[in-house]
Amino acid sequence: MASILDIKIPRALASILQIPINDNRRQQLRVLKKLLKKARFTAFGQQYQFDQVLLSKHPGKKFQELVPIHAYNKIYEQWWKQTLDGTPDVTWPGKIKYYALSSGTSEAASKYIPVTNDLLRSNMVNYLRQLISLARYEEANMMAMTKGFLMLGGATDLKKGKAGWFAGDLSGILAKRRPFWFQTFYKPGGRIAAISDWNQKLHEIVEQAPNWDIGFLVGVPAWCQMLMEMVIERYKLNHIHEVWPNLSFFVHGGVAFAPYKKGFEKLLGKPIVYVENYLSSEGFIGYRTREHASGMQLILNNNIFFEFIPFDESNFDADGNPLPVASAKMIHEVEPGKEYALLMSTNAGAWRYLIGDTIRFTDIERSEIVITGRIKHFLSLTGEHLSVDNMNKAIEIVSNELNISIPEYTVVGLPYQSFFAHRWYIATDDKVDAAVLRTKIDQQLRILNDDYATERDSALKEVFLEVLPEKKFLDFMAAKGKLGSQHKFPRVMKGAMLADWEKFLQTSQC
Repeated sequence: MASILDIKIPRALASILQIPINDNRRQQLRVLKKLLKKARFTAFGQQYQFDQVLLSKHPGKKFQELVPIHAYNKIYEQWWKQTLDGTPDVTWPGKIKYYALSSGTSEAASKYIPVTNDLLRSNMVNYLRQLISLARYEEANMMAMTKGFLMLGGATDLKKGKAGWFAGDLSGILAKRRPFWFQTFYKPGGRIAAISDWNQKLHEIVEQAPNWDIGFLVGVPAWCQMLMEMVIERYKLNHIHEVWPNLSFFVHGGVAFAPYKKGFEKLLGKPIVYVENYLSSEGFIGYRTREHASGMQLILNNNIFFEFIPFDESNFDADGNPLPVASAKMIHEVEPGKEYALLMSTNAGAWRYLIGDTIRFTDIERSEIVITGRIKHFLSLTGEHLSVDNMNKAIEIVSNELNISIPEYTVVGLPYQSFFAHRWYIATDDKVDAAVLRTKIDQQLRILNDDYATERDSALKEVFLEVLPEKKFLDFMAAKGKLGSQHKFPRVMKGAMLADWEKFLQTSQC
């Protein structure tokens, strides 16, 4: 069988993949100018004077001066909403043919994120770059390149709008638009990929599992872990390598892998290579380019212009909303170790778009980052500044120490005896003493976060913890209509979602 590496890549694409290395600032300014030139005659480009930005001696600063920061609701109401009626040239040239539906973890209504042909081409280039980068991994079994790629994603049977556009999960759009040369390797195939019912899709894949020789597993950790568990149970296996002996790579993204790793590795018969990427509905942001990298490398030379807002009290309010005076840095202005909220301008017509993630640079020279959480998902009731990154690390350490799998969790902040407390809900099907688990998580957070340690001895008076079966978390997501690869359980519960969660727990216990 032929390998993907044997496929001849067109010369034009090869030249893109071989872009010479330049300094980060120059690459990003080149990207910005390219985006502005393409979009300068759109309604957005005319209103915000893209021509003036292009003529400026300092286009990056001029761009920040003229174009405001846009969260989703703002750019949707003012601009993207028009494109749903078929209006062309709104924020990007032409009509929008695809929309990625994304509700995140806290919004009730689906978000319609434009997906242009230009963006899809950029994503494909980045997929190929990532694939080629695997050759640098010392532990990689390159023969896996000749095997199947099982991509556990959304349905390719997309919803059609009145103006002729299609909408669905980004993974479903990407699968539907997969290149012809990938057909031989792609699993689960067109018929199963089109199934919109998530449980039905999983069962169909389980039934076909023995017929496939899988080398790559691609998807969100929680769902891939569930799939492997279902396959192992269905065929009475000891581990997944008894049915897929050539499984060598797990490509994942969307959420931190650390909380899942312990449970994931219990399902394997031999070590595999974990490859992290950073793919959002708005674009392919980065991926891990080397085996022992400290983080994922931002893709600075392929149609995304990045900005970084320091995630602190001078730029964000207590609810994680950017202040009117929020100031963004460009790539050459960032500092290691600091936490930033990510802004993106893309070839899908997102401009200074607040994606909602927070990141931290682990290597400035290589532009390597780790995702630390969400601007809305953090706890700081008393100044403890507890990030999702802290929580994930604590869960990883404790699950390893106790030898248990914790595939999901969420944390709530609440008033307690004139002060405050945290309440943890932990998903595990392993036997564990909740009191021991609570103490160990609390101890690890004290070690990981000095502010947390200080507040635990003052206003943060108590930590509560409840252990629940994993099914409870899945049933809640199903009840919310958020069962599937694009939906992640919120790590911090607030607002309407918290009210729904508490009501669900009460009624499900009746």
